[in-house]
Amino acid sequence: MPCLNISTNVNLDGVNTSSILSEATSKVAKILKKPESYVMIVLKGSVPISFGGTEEPAAYGELVSIGGLSNDVNKKLSSAISTILLSKLSVLKSRFFLKFYDVQCSHFGWNGSTF
Repeated sequence: MPCLNISTNVNLDGVNTSSILSEATSKVAKILKKPESYVMIVLKGSVPISFGGTEEPAAYGELVSIGGLSNDVNKKLSSAISTILLSKLSVLKSRFFLKFYDVQCSHFGWNGSTF
């Protein structure tokens, strides 16, 4: 029930996406104090993205969570995810936006119902 969606213009062919997914899952769970079993990470590559007028490596992410978000937590999440993208995909931290959504449990579906 935290869900992190990341889109990047980087081609993911030949990239160890499992390590990105695993590391992002661990970081999101730890920072939000949520069980890893509820964390979903979606990673899409080769998405046409222009940032600042160039198509250099860039990424956009959205993190949806039922509670747990705050100014301090959001900064930690932004730092952790941007560090992963820099080390694994060479996306500079300055070329990554991350948007946060704190939603009510009734607005998040799972297992044929809602939380």
